[in-house]
Amino acid sequence: MKKELTDHLGRTVVYDFPPKRIICLCPGITETLFAIGLEDEIVGRTRYCIYPEAAKKVPAVAGTKDLHLEKIHAVKPDLIIMEKEENTEEMVETLAAHYPVFVAEVQTIDDAYRMITDMGYLTDRQKEADALTAEIKEAFAHLPALPAARVAYVIWKKPYMVAGKDTYINTLLQTIGFVTPFADVTDRYPVLTEEQFKEAKLDIVLLASEPYPFKEKQQQQFQEMLPNSTIQLIDGEMFWYGARMLKGARYLKTFDFGV
Repeated sequence: MKKELTDHLGRTVVYDFPPKRIICLCPGITETLFAIGLEDEIVGRTRYCIYPEAAKKVPAVAGTKDLHLEKIHAVKPDLIIMEKEENTEEMVETLAAHYPVFVAEVQTIDDAYRMITDMGYLTDRQKEADALTAEIKEAFAHLPALPAARVAYVIWKKPYMVAGKDTYINTLLQTIGFVTPFADVTDRYPVLTEEQFKEAKLDIVLLASEPYPFKEKQQQQFQEMLPNSTIQLIDGEMFWYGARMLKGARYLKTFDFGV
């Protein structure tokens, strides 16, 4: 039967319910779809959708910022799931000309819960999605309460970029008690100079493993730049939203932030 839904951008999506051939172009959402029991329905993914292990058996039909239309057409999707930040508006428009496209938007922890719930409603997996959401909420209820240290979460080099306002990463850092001074900047992912890092009087700098793969070399460079700050390498995948939030909660409970 046909079903009509409004996605997170206010777009009307009409599709065959329940969908049987789903493409997902956001790694965190792909992992979530597997977690709520849709392994048989997923027929396409991005090359970055590598979790869970079973996802690697699904054809890679795109990147998060680029499409291979011939590969997408070949798997004959009846629903494509995208995310506003991960994918571009041009990609959405291109695919929507051919297929039903549902666009999610995740900027906060509450948005992540909404996304999981909506994925269940969208795909006839409400019970499984509700159970996953409840499990994550229970795990997040036991996140550590840390001192109000001033923290920057660095995602890129040349130029330096940090997670700022209206990002899931920022709300997660604030939830465990940290102060994130760059959340006051207009851009969601501010580009910063060395001088701005110094002026921020940071207690902790977290260098993420992705999308830029920060290593010990960059950790040492930051330590020389900010001798009074604690510089830590951190697993960026633990800051994904969706099903990964369960592993993320366990990781954050044991991670030594140096405070």
